[in-house]
Amino acid sequence: MDDFERVRDYLSGLQDRICQAIESADGRARFVEDRWQRADPGTHSGAPGSVASPLLGGGGRTRVLRDGAVFEQAGIGFSDVSGTRLPPSASAHRPELAGASWRACGVSLVFHPLNPYLPTTHANVRYFQAERDGKAVAAWFGGGFDLTPFYPFDEDVRHWHQVAHDVCAPFGAGRYDAHKRWCDEYFFLKHRNETRGVGGLFFDDLQGDFEADFAYMRAVGDGFLDAYLPIVARRRDIPYGEREREFQLYRRGRYVEFNLVYDRGTLFGLQSGGRSESILMSLPPRVRWEYGYQPEAGSDEARLAAYLVPREWL
Repeated sequence: MDDFERVRDYLSGLQDRICQAIESADGRARFVEDRWQRADPGTHSGAPGSVASPLLGGGGRTRVLRDGAVFEQAGIGFSDVSGTRLPPSASAHRPELAGASWRACGVSLVFHPLNPYLPTTHANVRYFQAERDGKAVAAWFGGGFDLTPFYPFDEDVRHWHQVAHDVCAPFGAGRYDAHKRWCDEYFFLKHRNETRGVGGLFFDDLQGDFEADFAYMRAVGDGFLDAYLPIVARRRDIPYGEREREFQLYRRGRYVEFNLVYDRGTLFGLQSGGRSESILMSLPPRVRWEYGYQPEAGSDEARLAAYLVPREWL
């Protein structure tokens, strides 16, 4: 089995394990699976200046849980896709890959709980490789996990970051600090001057020692449930009312803004001819925007702002 297939097998199994754990935590709803294949769309016709699309291949498994006891919607996708050229969102940052064919696999999830006191969460682990004329050009790992609370609890945030720290510890003293800082910087809404949540880990372009890098990606993937499930257990049954629900829906708007404006994975998927339904499953099922909203001074809603700046949690 070659290196890519090893990574692919791990990621496929990770999707299975997380789905089983989330179904158990929810207790009512089940994931529905949508298997899909990506085919070459050929030439786009009917548009001025249309050009032939790059050859596309591969497929994946999109799984979505809806209307559960805990999760309003939980989506987790596994994909193994390939192409003959990179989309603009990637090639602009990696000019050395011009003309190279590529293959990528990954697992990506976003869980939107029903209870406003239970945070939204995102995780992703992935592997990318490219070659030209039968020779390897590049290969790297990426991923991470982050937490987006609406009514934050210090206990939860410290637990989240302690798990992140422990995941990183075997891989060097500076790993947590570097990838925690990278997460704070990446998940930042410049037009709002705030972070998307309370952070976690983010890394990309991890390369140099395949076995060590693969081990780290597995540690991040395996650590996600350790970080999130205890928070689910603590917050799932807290009573809430219409005020909390409306604030949750309003703050979900920031999640939509980030994913559609800044997220590189979303841009890569859409620009490379990916399956739109699978790429956009990260968006919440219900969301609202309100012009000029300002929370009442001293309220629980106003308290969130203090958490949307990079800070040390441990």
